[in-house]
Amino acid sequence: MSEVVDEIPVDPASARVYAEGWQSWSPAAWHTAGATGPAPTEEWQHLMRFRPGTPVATDGLQGEGLLVVDPGRGEPVRLYGATDPVRVPTLHARLVADHVVVEAGGPVHTTTAPDAETALAAYASELGGRPTAPPRVWCSWYRYFEQVTAADVVENLRDLERLDLPVDVVQVDDGWSPGLGEGLVESDGFGSLAGLVDTIRGSGRRAGLWLAPFLVGRETTLAREHPDWLTGPAGRNWGQELAGLDLTHPAVRELLASHLHRLVGHGIDYLKLDFLYAGALSGEAAYRSALELVREAVGPDVYLVGCGAPLLPSVGLVDAMRVSPDTFHEGGEDGSTGLRGLMPLAARAWQQGRLWVNDPDCVVARPSYSQRERWAGAARRFGGLRSFSDRICELDEWGLAAVRDLLADGGLAEPLPLAEVRAGAALAQDEAAT
Repeated sequence: MSEVVDEIPVDPASARVYAEGWQSWSPAAWHTAGATGPAPTEEWQHLMRFRPGTPVATDGLQGEGLLVVDPGRGEPVRLYGATDPVRVPTLHARLVADHVVVEAGGPVHTTTAPDAETALAAYASELGGRPTAPPRVWCSWYRYFEQVTAADVVENLRDLERLDLPVDVVQVDDGWSPGLGEGLVESDGFGSLAGLVDTIRGSGRRAGLWLAPFLVGRETTLAREHPDWLTGPAGRNWGQELAGLDLTHPAVRELLASHLHRLVGHGIDYLKLDFLYAGALSGEAAYRSALELVREAVGPDVYLVGCGAPLLPSVGLVDAMRVSPDTFHEGGEDGSTGLRGLMPLAARAWQQGRLWVNDPDCVVARPSYSQRERWAGAARRFGGLRSFSDRICELDEWGLAAVRDLLADGGLAEPLPLAEVRAGAALAQDEAAT
């Protein structure tokens, strides 16, 4: 049950509200006070992009654990935020005449500040975080998708060396394995993961790997043999329905730890942890406990990037966090979906260097991506992690220059200036209005 926690006099014409989303792929933006936020149109979208099990408001704006109201009258802004990462209430803001009414489904701490940027920076400081210096990354995903092979990665490794591109991590994305449900073995035709890791490390670079550790397909061997290890539905991908894993089950936890130990033992020290929302299907406490298990299993020196991850329950446990949806989906290089990540990336600029390093997702610099110039600029401006995903021999003159420019500063672990946070908020509000 939600309860009214505040009623704020506002100027309806200029008041605005920041509504934080549940996870990396959820919408997050500043809106005019009278707006209604985005909502899923399909059940799978609710499961995979919004907060599962929580209805999305059809009137007003909804935030998961964090809401900010700027009255638009020159008065202090008010921030309503969760203080416990495993108790994240849903908040609503509705414009009623010349007041914004704020409701919360659980305890929130209310603070005021002269402006939104100061309020959010102070809130981030209270939460704490793990913003550590990010490496520069080449990623396989946006060129090879699930068809990636070890030979593809080696080809690009050689081109990195030939062109003297300052990449620290060569990261193999989805496609190297059929997943946890099949024991994290190599996919048919991929090649040897251990041999590839040795080759990458032999070049003086670090080896990175993609994992989806908290869910499995319902048709996998694990799901068939251990139905009691599964929680609720987690959407659909890889040609099958997905299910979350019961992260409180001792056998599940033992399985996760053993696989992580094996991968780190190969020499992998950068992990992109994807589809993490599935771990919260049995609650935030179970999710955070499992993420703590991951951190303990891999050790403090392995760089962890959260993706599709519940945001507030992850604070302090990941080094970097995806703050936007995918750059594009397979077949989307024509740009027909626009810049899918621009609005939340810009809106979440305040998180950079405070909660974690913001990962905007990969720059794609080859000529076939129609949005390459706009996205490269936005990713560099509002993100902290520098990554790109191309077959390097397909880069033209502009693309190669853009990659060099992206990698030149090595990425950011520091907060963005408040002026940039303010600019991001304005851009996000413009995007939300279109």
